[in-house]
Amino acid sequence: MAKSLSEALEIVVRTDPGIIRGHNEDAVFANPNLGFAILADGMGGYNAGEVASGMATMFLSSELEAAFVARPPHEVDLASGQLFAHRCILDKVEITNSAIYNTAESQPQYAGMGTTLVTALFFDNQVTVAHIGDSRLYRLRGEEFGVITRDHSLLQEQIDSGMISAEEARFSQNKNLVTRALGVDPEVETEIHDYPVQVGDIYLLCSDGLNDMVEDEEIRLTLQMLGANLDLAATQLIQMANDNGGRDNVSVILIKVLCEFPATRGWWSKLLAWFK
Repeated sequence: MAKSLSEALEIVVRTDPGIIRGHNEDAVFANPNLGFAILADGMGGYNAGEVASGMATMFLSSELEAAFVARPPHEVDLASGQLFAHRCILDKVEITNSAIYNTAESQPQYAGMGTTLVTALFFDNQVTVAHIGDSRLYRLRGEEFGVITRDHSLLQEQIDSGMISAEEARFSQNKNLVTRALGVDPEVETEIHDYPVQVGDIYLLCSDGLNDMVEDEEIRLTLQMLGANLDLAATQLIQMANDNGGRDNVSVILIKVLCEFPATRGWWSKLLAWFK
């Protein structure tokens, strides 16, 4: 068993403005010791998108760090029956949403700003994934590669309703119309799910600047070929997006599971497990 999450997980973080954009409205953050990563893709005029995404990663990371240092994510909240990880992430995202929304409301230059969000928290041999908008989390497990999150976007709604096919969606003009974003409204609905992890899994958090410019199959092949060197894989993914036009900022966070990381359970956790 690993001594800490930093020994169980290899994490590489990259962000790039791309070829066309003059500045970078993406923001990325990872805490290897606590096993979580955050990626945000901002939107808004002037530098408002950059402010929104920067606030998202700054506020949420500091809130989660304080919470998980005080209490482990695998514990169960007796009042709600939820994992502390779930209740904590949902609460802290709401705090972050309010901070961005109130800033946009109080400062005219930031009016209407918002950001996507995807965060992954690894604990007890699983990952909790929370997301808002169209930034994604993919998983490579052996030969299987696919997206775990489902975009909150007009395009995804059209695909789900059968209006257009997934192939037609690649050429749609509605790619960047999200139906849910952090900081745009007083309240936001966060989608959150748990997934078991396996040793050797590679997880990819990315902004749409990657998956809009690079086919999923090309991403899969890159991760399979370069998965032993995450630094090189991350560099290659960003280079591929730029080689294909680089029309948007592109950010990637790669996380590889090196060994199992079961939670260290004290007497209280064992008692809770006995009652379940």
